[in-house]
Amino acid sequence: MSNNRAIPLVDLNQFVHGDEVSRNQFVKDLGYAFEHIGFVGVVNHGISKELVSGFYAGAKAFFSQALEVKTKYEVPGLAGQRGYTSFGKEHAKQSRVADLKEFYQIGQKVLDGDPIKSEYPDNVYVEETPEFTVLGDQLYKSFENSGAHLLRAISIHLQLGENYFVDKIHNGNSILRAIHYPPIIQEPDSAIRSEQHEDINLITLLVGASAGGLQVLTMDNQWLDVVLGEEEIVVNVGDMLQRLTNNKLKSTTHRVVNPPKHQWHVPRLSIPFFLHPRSEMDLTCLESCVDEKHPLQYEPITAGEYLNERLREIGLKK
Repeated sequence: MSNNRAIPLVDLNQFVHGDEVSRNQFVKDLGYAFEHIGFVGVVNHGISKELVSGFYAGAKAFFSQALEVKTKYEVPGLAGQRGYTSFGKEHAKQSRVADLKEFYQIGQKVLDGDPIKSEYPDNVYVEETPEFTVLGDQLYKSFENSGAHLLRAISIHLQLGENYFVDKIHNGNSILRAIHYPPIIQEPDSAIRSEQHEDINLITLLVGASAGGLQVLTMDNQWLDVVLGEEEIVVNVGDMLQRLTNNKLKSTTHRVVNPPKHQWHVPRLSIPFFLHPRSEMDLTCLESCVDEKHPLQYEPITAGEYLNERLREIGLKK
């Protein structure tokens, strides 16, 4: 890790195609990053640059449309889990001031007859910019595949065996979110583009945004800018994984700050993939992560119950 990086950097190819020594080193490096920082940069992640670029272009086209067009794709009662969510709807759990963003969410498509399909609403497809949601389906599966490799490495680090998460994330409740932070046109009401928060899910995979602003909070309470290299994604631990590991792996606080005033006119697009398990996954703390030095921190709960609780906290579910 170089001195000018806020987070470590790992090469997923080392794990997916490497020999035993390379794989073991990757697991060690990823485990260290997630135990001490909660964030890591990943190269050779297997997510096509062309696919990302195409989806970015589609997202830009969608969000540039008139509000009356976009709101056609806002579905009441879904807590923002599919389709469009308009500006000012979501806030951090500790805040009552809405984030300066609008977003669009694409969820799981169950194609193998799994009865879990009944739990998921259908995705919402955009007529005016069809490439946006069609490419979104493809990008979703690509993120899901790369995330599965990372969770295999995490489960080895936790000494759970390589396949611990496989059945738990098969047809999981993951979400691909395209976030648009519009130009700031007036002094914000004590709000920033995305207030400090932790993610709900197991892990989040994020491709580089169209503008800067992402910051992580270090263990010594310092905010550091995360600047990604070319063709690098950032991956962070979510609260579900922190909970499962009784705080062994860190769900690190992060935020997206407003740009300097002379750049307020510049919008920002960001594409995170929130990797969730199936709703029935038991998030009871692993016995191996509980001892005298690390007493039990959380009550038993399922992933579905926890997600519902958190969606209420952030204002998406009533």
